Amino acid sequence: MEVRADTFLWAIRMYKSRSLASDAIKGGKVKLNGTTFKPSHLVKPGEVYTLSIGHGKKIIEALALIEKRGSFEQAIKHYKDLSPPPEKTDKLPSVFFKNNVQRERGSGRPSKKDRRDLNDLDYF
Repeated sequence: MEVRADTFLWAIRMYKSRSLASDAIKGGKVKLNGTTFKPSHLVKPGEVYTLSIGHGKKIIEALALIEKRGSFEQAIKHYKDLSPPPEKTDKLPSVFFKNNVQRERGSGRPSKKDRRDLNDLDYF
């Protein structure tokens, strides 16, 4: 059996559609042993692929060929994940949301003056 690389990546559920897998390969986001290749490349068991997905990298080894997309349990039998565990990163404070201000329980809704005072507080 021969399986194209874009079909294989779609079948093992790395991409939602075959066209997204094909675009990722064409864009150089998927590498075979550190080199770029075409979406029509025929996958062979034992090949190692490096995928750039989002901000992270995923390294997979093809164990067996699969042509049809199935369940996740079926898909994980056809590849081995060689990715290192994700590094724990310190989260930066959000730029979009202000920290919640604690109010005393039972004090009711803030008045206009309270609201202005809350808006005047400088969080950063």
